Amino acid sequence: MTETYDYVVVGAGSAGCALAARLSENPDVTVALVEAGPMPAGRLFEIPALFSQQLKTFYDWDFETEPEPHLGGRRAYLPRGRVVGGTSSMNTMLYVRGHRYDYDTWERLGNKGWAYEDVLPFFKKSEDNQRGADEFHGVGGPLTVSDPVSVHPLLTAWVEAAQNAGHAPNSDFNGAEQEGVGYYQVTQRGGLRCSSAVAFLGPAAGRPNLTVLPSTLALRVHFDGDRATGLDVDHAGTVRRIGIDREVVLSLGAYNSPHLLLQSGVGPADELRAAGVAPRHDLPDVGRNMQDHAGCFLSFFSSTPPVLGPDTSAEERRLREEGTGPMAWTEVGGFLRSGDDLPAPDIQVHAALGIVRDQGLAAPLEPGMSFGPYVARPASRGSVTLRHSHPYAKPRIRHNYLADPDDRARLREGVRMCLEIARQAPLTDLVDGNLKTAAEAGLAPRSDRDADIDEYIASQAFSFYHPSGTCMMGKVVDSRLRVQGLENVRVADTSIMPTLVTGNTNAPAIMIGERAASFILEAVS
Repeated sequence: MTETYDYVVVGAGSAGCALAARLSENPDVTVALVEAGPMPAGRLFEIPALFSQQLKTFYDWDFETEPEPHLGGRRAYLPRGRVVGGTSSMNTMLYVRGHRYDYDTWERLGNKGWAYEDVLPFFKKSEDNQRGADEFHGVGGPLTVSDPVSVHPLLTAWVEAAQNAGHAPNSDFNGAEQEGVGYYQVTQRGGLRCSSAVAFLGPAAGRPNLTVLPSTLALRVHFDGDRATGLDVDHAGTVRRIGIDREVVLSLGAYNSPHLLLQSGVGPADELRAAGVAPRHDLPDVGRNMQDHAGCFLSFFSSTPPVLGPDTSAEERRLREEGTGPMAWTEVGGFLRSGDDLPAPDIQVHAALGIVRDQGLAAPLEPGMSFGPYVARPASRGSVTLRHSHPYAKPRIRHNYLADPDDRARLREGVRMCLEIARQAPLTDLVDGNLKTAAEAGLAPRSDRDADIDEYIASQAFSFYHPSGTCMMGKVVDSRLRVQGLENVRVADTSIMPTLVTGNTNAPAIMIGERAASFILEAVS
């Protein structure tokens, strides 16, 4: 007998957990939350500084791009969380919403109801900001947002050096103004990770109308005409069908949401036929408009002792018992402008302790610090397409990083601004800012000349893990996130973004999940 639910949410990531939990607040509907990965359990998912130990494991989708022409032909590594909580269970927990300009742009593109003043209440609804409520922040929501519980002299020195380089201080990147430098707020509760799973599914765990189905891979959506009627899933090698009574919502992220649509016959008809999939609904823009933040780190050695060694057990105990210490990951950074005529900052900078190597795969245990820029609103566009008609095959991903000359020029200027920060006191008192030393280790460009910066970018740039845009609002979905031409299919994750936001994407993804829930519940009532 087929199990049937009113609402089937596919993908228990940042948006999916929020969406499913909010839908289940209505006791008159049944909700299934389908996730390919397992439930998160243990220290890897609790201790913030252990995030790098999840990379390239069972908990990581471990995608990669096709060879990227402007990254020297390299394939970029693309981690995505394959676990309940999605990438919010393995990210660096920075809480950044984006700039007012981003959302006002969405509305200017024709997406009514997505301007900044429209989305702000949904950011506040999910938030429990430890600073308290104000015009921009909420309290009492399920998602804990806090100031970092542990600071370090190197990070404070970076903020002061950035100010000495001419950048204004900013204590709240999600407040009245985004521009400036300072500490990032984080999604941590008592120093421990507060993922979307912890925040939203924890309080909803006892609801009889919410069924979470971990370790269950979505294979294909089935249709009767334009109406979705079922979802084929694989759990432990057994394939079965889940019935859809009202709606199915895809919340699998910017790689897997378009991939599931394509596997289900929804997308560019000619490409589907070429891949061996029978077209169900010709929708040319599925998988197009791919955007991401690509940038690079500059790393400088320090004479200060390493913050962490190979054995972190004592610091883990300290974090659990005292709620502080270096195992609570902390970053500083900021939002800068590469030119004075821009409507909003176009460069975001991340700065953290340790030496970043190998696209962030190596644990940053060496003494020193790494900081680097990316272009916040890139013009380059890529795509997600089918590699094979087999539903277990990974998608073909072409990000086309830095293909647009303007992106390359902006990133070059971002690197130059970071080099200027490295020359400022008090950072110069704590790190070896000698470019020759860093360049010989492959950690910085040889000089601040264009050619040397461009060479460094081509050899070292990588994804900062914010893919978006592949089920674009206005082309693939409408302003209420309904897939164009289908009766009861929505998409709710970063793939619906028409343009990438100026900042990290976890907070916007949760907001999108909140908005999708409000659209659906409005229709129910």
